[in-house]
Amino acid sequence: MDLKSSHTAPVLTDPAPISKSRLGVHSSLLPYSPPGAFSSDLFLAIPRKKTGVLDDVRANSWLDAMKASSPPHKKMAKESINEVGSPDKDVAYRTWLLQYPSALASFEQIMNCAKGKRIALFLDYDGTLSPIVDNPDCAFMSDAMRAVVKKVAKYFPTAIISGRSRDKVFEFVRLTELYYAGSHGMDIMGPVRQSVSKDDPDNIRSTDEQGKEVTLFQPAKEFLPMIVEVFHSLVENTKEIKGVKVENNKFCVSVHYRNVEEKYWATVAQCVDEILKQYPRLRLTHGRKVLEVRPVINWDKGKAVMFLLESLGLSNCDDVLPIYVGDDRTDEDAFKVLREGNCGYGILVSSAPKESKAFYSLRDPSEVLEFLKSFVMWKQSSAL
Repeated sequence: MDLKSSHTAPVLTDPAPISKSRLGVHSSLLPYSPPGAFSSDLFLAIPRKKTGVLDDVRANSWLDAMKASSPPHKKMAKESINEVGSPDKDVAYRTWLLQYPSALASFEQIMNCAKGKRIALFLDYDGTLSPIVDNPDCAFMSDAMRAVVKKVAKYFPTAIISGRSRDKVFEFVRLTELYYAGSHGMDIMGPVRQSVSKDDPDNIRSTDEQGKEVTLFQPAKEFLPMIVEVFHSLVENTKEIKGVKVENNKFCVSVHYRNVEEKYWATVAQCVDEILKQYPRLRLTHGRKVLEVRPVINWDKGKAVMFLLESLGLSNCDDVLPIYVGDDRTDEDAFKVLREGNCGYGILVSSAPKESKAFYSLRDPSEVLEFLKSFVMWKQSSAL
């Protein structure tokens, strides 16, 4: 099966990464960038040992990215009302759909490609299975979504890969039928990998909630003490900024500024900058109104997908079709792996046009729900 696409990049895009030329920094001043690091990891743009003006440039570059990717909440709420029926918005979205067709409208086409193949399903959590909410502690999935995910997992190997800690995702989902990868894939609970040496420090034999033997894969385990330090420092440094929430996601720290007035976003960036300068082995990435501090290791959601496929005995198989559904920048690593490997489909969840490595799109979690229901119905009907 040829999964190659003729998709071209849409006109409306996410904010471009901060480049060396935009910052006016000579490449000889830049620290080493490990293989696989995000091109948009903004901390790489400025040398860590410099202070003063260069620190201001770095903090300001973060602020620019925050503004570009995260319009103020009140403005978004107002626009969400005014945009209903807006001809310009409708035209832009319909044009974008030519590049990233609706996975619901294209369901039959996807299933035609899936005939005779084993499907493996990978799902993001926030913005995919649950709506984006002001308080990240309240990002609950609906009972209907939980029920359909449970049914899907009955028929297909299913994993949730999230930026949240693995424990937090499980608390939200509460389904033992799934595999879970937290901290952007740096904390994976998957099937036991017989090929892995018991002496491998990154692989730990454990048991899940049902007493079933599983493998815990934690490639950033050595960073745990550092992450705890950074978490406490960020909590302390941002405690005077109204609306900031600092979340410890075990192998990364998330600084949510969704409820912070835009005039204080620069203060948030400066607080994170001051802490991050002390930790050259950590990097900064950004998502939807969140700054995330993560270890500098060659690992991401795309590699987590490949790890889980291998663990499930589904890697390098012509009869396997992986499908990944996600909404955020970090999900692009998984989309990229599937596209470049010509082995599966990425589905972007977005109600606004933006550039992506995905093949298809869905508007929001409600469409994700309908898409998963279609999967269940297709499997049930094919079994008759």
